[in-house]
Amino acid sequence: MRVVIAGGHGQIALLLEKVLADRGHHAVGVVRNPDHVGDVEATGAEAVVLDLEKADVADLTDVVKGSDAVVFAAGGGPNSGAARKETVDKGAAIMLADAAEAAGVRRYVMVSAMGTENADPDSDEVFQVYLRAKQAADDNVRARDLDWTIVRPGRLINDVATGNVQIGDLEHGPVTRGDVAHVLAEVIEADNTIGKTFDVLNGDTPVKQAIAEL
Repeated sequence: MRVVIAGGHGQIALLLEKVLADRGHHAVGVVRNPDHVGDVEATGAEAVVLDLEKADVADLTDVVKGSDAVVFAAGGGPNSGAARKETVDKGAAIMLADAAEAAGVRRYVMVSAMGTENADPDSDEVFQVYLRAKQAADDNVRARDLDWTIVRPGRLINDVATGNVQIGDLEHGPVTRGDVAHVLAEVIEADNTIGKTFDVLNGDTPVKQAIAEL
């Protein structure tokens, strides 16, 4: 499969690109900074330079055309202000859905976050803006005629991947970025995840089994 990953230089995205490449898929990482091309290519993926905050739907459509799936793994970053939560976490996610529809790519996998439904609607605090932006993007994608899946990781950590997770409607807890990457790879290949939203934490069930039982 050809899988286009928006936010291709993110920590989860780089891990996902390697997992997909190791499985024989053609991963394409979309990056803003040309200096990041080498990091993406080192995973075995193809890199495409495109700034999601400056591109339009037509630009992104050209990138995703001919793909089997798209993954939104971009983000404004932990140190960015509220404005980038709107332009990246919300705006770019919606633009990727627009591009997928325009290119005839039905499979859309969203990397979201736990707790978006609990965002304070009146707070100007950056994290609350982030949660609202993610919720708005999730809602937008759910309303479309796409084969979508929304994956909501818990608190991300950089420990070595365990290979075991728990999936469902969960309370907060940790999950390694490597385990999230393996979950995303399974989701892309598993039709039973279409139309589902679920949380992911580290647990006791092997990733493949957890996805199969979803």
